[in-house]
Amino acid sequence: MMNRYPYANGHVLVSPCRHVNDLEGLSEEESKELILTTRDTIRVLKDSLSPEGFNVGINLGKVAGAGYADHLHVHIVPRWNGDHNFMPVIADAKVISEHLLATYAKLRDGFDRLGMGSSG
Repeated sequence: MMNRYPYANGHVLVSPCRHVNDLEGLSEEESKELILTTRDTIRVLKDSLSPEGFNVGINLGKVAGAGYADHLHVHIVPRWNGDHNFMPVIADAKVISEHLLATYAKLRDGFDRLGMGSSG
């Protein structure tokens, strides 16, 4: 899933199909699939957007910043040297240099090439 309010271009979320609120609730197969899908998503982001690094994380619980506290998801945020500037601090605004639909098209092509495309 793409993040509607991304921290950076290409900020995506990987989530299990079943609603689970923490890692302990995942089966062994779901845990494996979550990590493998996260790995494959990073590969698509590398190929499509050429980031220099990534922040990858899971917010567990509302106090930890989980926007959807009842549904586990992994944040994958591509990073580039100098990508975050003074705008969030001074103006409480984020600067995203590409429209979400343009990023979506790039990522969709990448997932299709890996055989991970969806019908939606």
